[in-house]
Amino acid sequence: MTDAVVEPDLRTGLEAILLVVDEPVTETTLAQVLDRPVPEVARMLRELSAEYTDGGRGFDLREVAGGWRFYTRAECAALVERFVRDGQQARLTQAALETLAVVAYRQPVSRARVAAVRGVNSEGVMRTLVARGLVEEAGTDPESQALLYRTSSYFLERMGLRDLDELPELAPFLPDDVEILEEQK
Repeated sequence: MTDAVVEPDLRTGLEAILLVVDEPVTETTLAQVLDRPVPEVARMLRELSAEYTDGGRGFDLREVAGGWRFYTRAECAALVERFVRDGQQARLTQAALETLAVVAYRQPVSRARVAAVRGVNSEGVMRTLVARGLVEEAGTDPESQALLYRTSSYFLERMGLRDLDELPELAPFLPDDVEILEEQK
C-alpha cells in the first residue's frame, strides 16, 4: 500500500513559499505554483495579511513592487536592527541619497543630468547605486545617446512601495523659487 502525497491547503502553501522568497512574488506566480486560481490566491493573501495585522504578529505580509513578501513590523525595527547589526548593514551616504532621489523623481535620467541637478560629479555614486541594485540602466537618450537610469524593483522593495506613484510629493520640500532655479540651468 503506497501513501498518497497530501498537498497542503492554500493558506499553508502560501506561508511556506512566502517564508523562503527573498524578493516579492506575484499573485500569478503563486497561483501557478499552487495550482489555484489567481483570485483565490489574491483573496487568501489579503486574508493572511489582515490576520497577521489583527493578531499583532511581529511580521507583516505586504504587497510591494508588484508582489507579496513577509516584512518585519515597523514597531519591531529597533529590536531587529540590534540583532542584525554586525557590520553588514552599510548605510547610504548623503551623496548617494541625494543621487537616488534625483533618479527616483527625474527618471529616466542621464548621469550628466543627475550631476547638473546636484551640482557635482555623480559618476562614482551612480556606480555604487547600480552595484547595490537600487538603480539600473533604462536605455539611451535618443538625442545625446547617453545612458539613462531608473530606479529598480529592488528600490521599490526596499522603500516599501508598490510603484513610483507612491513616492511622496516633492513640491512641499522645494524652495518657492524652484522654477527660476530650473530655468537658470
